[in-house]
Order: sequence, then structure tokens, then C-alpha cells
Amino acid sequence: MDLRAALAAHRLVAIVRGSDPEAALRTVLTLADEGIELIEVSLTGEDALTVIERAREALGPGRPLGAGTVLTADDARAAHRAGADFAVTPGLGEGMSTARELGLPVLAGVMTPTEVIGARALGAEALKIFPAAQAGGPGYLEALRGPFPYEVFVPVGGVDEAAARAYLAAGATAVGVGSPLVGDAADGGGGADALRARARAFRTAVQEATR
Repeated sequence: MDLRAALAAHRLVAIVRGSDPEAALRTVLTLADEGIELIEVSLTGEDALTVIERAREALGPGRPLGAGTVLTADDARAAHRAGADFAVTPGLGEGMSTARELGLPVLAGVMTPTEVIGARALGAEALKIFPAAQAGGPGYLEALRGPFPYEVFVPVGGVDEAAARAYLAAGATAVGVGSPLVGDAADGGGGADALRARARAFRTAVQEATR
């Protein structure tokens, strides 16, 4: 897949991390049904690889599905076998390099200018500013874009609706959102209606945000 184009087109990555595999799968499918086009299933969730496999089967081959928290070479290989289309890492390491060797585009975690340069040298298609809130919020992103105006930046960590709008206005290509969107749905809590409402609210927020 063309990860850079997908991020630019959809501007939102939903991050699903759950303690209940059945609930996590339902969450992925509900988000997809609500038009969230980019969904990442974190490998730190319970039985996450099976969730990815089952989600891939249910969604079909044309719907982008990512594996998150890809740390090691084994993580990357397992995600690839499970049917992930892209890999998301919290930093630079074996998980990223192996994912690239397997042909998976990578959204690589960075925080500093040195890490931005390193990630691009290693072939990252897009750069996840993580943890974004602790890095300095939209102001930090704006400063980082000074020397790197053409990079695809995706802030992740503490991104609610208001922050999503602010990051996109500051020049983010997309935002990654976990608990403010998913809530406890992937843990078996909450309800489908509440999850659907949050999905619609975030879709509206990213659609309305200025570039």
C-alpha cells in the first residue's frame, strides 16, 4: 500500500489495543463500518495477531490494516504473516528494518530531529511523533516542520478531538488516536453506539481541520 498517500487522504489512524480479543475484533470492524479507513491493532493487546488475522479475513484484502508496537524482527514477521499491510513502531530498531525487508511500509516512532533523520535513512514512509503530548504538543510539531517541511508527521499520544484539530492545523499529515476514540470498547466495555458516535466525531474533526 501507499502509506503516505493513505495518511494524507484519511488523516486519522485508529489505534486498537485490547485485553479482550473478541471485543477488539468487534471494535476494529465497527470502526471500519463507520468509515475509519486506517486501523492499527497494537501487538501489546491480548492475542493481537489473531485479531489481525480475523479482521483481515472479515475486511477483505482491500482495507488497510496495520500492526502496532512492532518492536522486534519476530514481531514484524508475525505481523506480516497475520496479514498486516503496514507496521507502526514506537521507535527505530529491528522491527522497523525487518518490516521494510518484508515490503511493509512503516510509520516509525520519532521524537528528535536526529531520530527523524535516522528514520528516513532507514526507509520509513511516515514519522510518528511519540509521545506527542510529552514532546510539546502542536507547537513542537510546528517547530519540527521547520527543518523537515516535507515529512509526513503523525502525532500519537494524548490526541483528543481538540488536539487532533490543533495538530492538523499545525501541519500534521494525520493523527493517531487510541483511547479518546476507542475508549474501553476493545476491553469489552462501553457500547457499540458510543464507539460509533466517537468515530463520527473524530471523522468530522479531521475533515474540518485546516491543513
